[in-house]
Amino acid sequence: MDQWYPFLVLAIGLAFVIGGIVVLRVHAFLALISAALVVSLMAPGEWGDKVPRVAAAFGDGAMGLGVVIAMAAIIGKAMAESGAADRVVRVFLHVLGENRGATAIAASGYVVAIPVFFDTVFYLLIPLVRSMSRRTGGHYVKYLVAAAACASAHALVPPTPGPLFVANAFDVNLATMMMVGLAVSAPSLFAALAFAGMCDRTMNVDPPDDIDHDDAEVFPVLADDQLPSIAWSLAPILLPVTLITTNAIINPPAPAVEGEQVAKTAVQSAMSVLGNPDLALLLAAIAALVTQRLYRRHSLTHLATSVEHALMSGGVIVLITAAGGAFGRMLREAQIGDAIQDCFGGAAFSGAGLLLLAFGVASLMKFAQGSSTVAMITAAGMVAAMLKGATLHYHPVYLATAIGSGSLVGSWMNDSGFWIFAKMGGLTELQALKTWTPLLAILGVVSMAMTLLMAAVAPMTE
Repeated sequence: MDQWYPFLVLAIGLAFVIGGIVVLRVHAFLALISAALVVSLMAPGEWGDKVPRVAAAFGDGAMGLGVVIAMAAIIGKAMAESGAADRVVRVFLHVLGENRGATAIAASGYVVAIPVFFDTVFYLLIPLVRSMSRRTGGHYVKYLVAAAACASAHALVPPTPGPLFVANAFDVNLATMMMVGLAVSAPSLFAALAFAGMCDRTMNVDPPDDIDHDDAEVFPVLADDQLPSIAWSLAPILLPVTLITTNAIINPPAPAVEGEQVAKTAVQSAMSVLGNPDLALLLAAIAALVTQRLYRRHSLTHLATSVEHALMSGGVIVLITAAGGAFGRMLREAQIGDAIQDCFGGAAFSGAGLLLLAFGVASLMKFAQGSSTVAMITAAGMVAAMLKGATLHYHPVYLATAIGSGSLVGSWMNDSGFWIFAKMGGLTELQALKTWTPLLAILGVVSMAMTLLMAAVAPMTE
């Protein structure tokens, strides 16, 4: 019985998460923090420590990701309101041309989705999708599906919350997560474009005459001369990526030697500060707000209100991610990792098996409760708990991308993205099931295939 007790704790914890969200319809934060408390109470340890350790784990999660998520929320909001996101889309369209309209829409959406939430990106792309369809005399479904392909960046490339959380859960350097996330997710765009072409040949849908959504007044369609320059538009994306990556290159992590102090040059010391993710994202947020102020002439009061609204949405995500971190920490306290190793031995942590398990768990969580972020948080907590004392044969970043890939598979009517795609796109529920659901499955499966390939070819182990 003792051997199987950790699995019972795991099952009860998952029941609280899925049952709370799916059956009782409670907020994801309440479901995750309740599950963390239940697991902690059932796990070994002194009774007086069981509740405080949940609070401590929650605090550690908020400390690790709170600033980055808050800055990412501000960047996304400011880029949308300033027209910077719109500028990136139009530049891609100008460079690639209308004859490659679907490619331009997919590529620009992918870039913008790195710092901006999916629903905002889709709102920005919908007017372009409609105008492209009218100019080319059709192909509406093709352009619509291409626009939705940006979901792969949202699930695999920081600083969106899900990739940030899984990177933190596996102690993956943010620059590594960015680079590998880009490498894993980018090829899925080609598969998405092929699927978009197939949908275009089999489904005939006219663009709706009018689309109403809450952000219509916030994100007005602007003339080209009213939009920020491409340099200002890309600054909030390229600035943090450049700073964080440069810091990772010139200050690579080195094994700690007791009593030894490694001297750093002035450049290394400066980059260790500028390349810190918290500061890099803060500088990017400032750049995004300066762009909004310069090009849209918004008052300081308007900017303050915009930041407040961004922080309100970002704050909810911080709560969810911190609660998910606490849930994962309590699973480790329940010794689920030791139990799995006892059952399956070291083979459970070698080869592709663990990557496929991580992908499958995330997919199951996505199908069950609909949110990619919650699926990533829950799956990362479970898999991280399994790794206690284990030796991987590849870099843990591949576990992070396997979970991100899995969080794309299994999207249907319980996913808010499904309804955004259907209602904004003017599709029926059946049409959305024929397009959105298989599209996200394709994005996830292709990204997972790239994860397996890269883990085999470039394991990045020392």
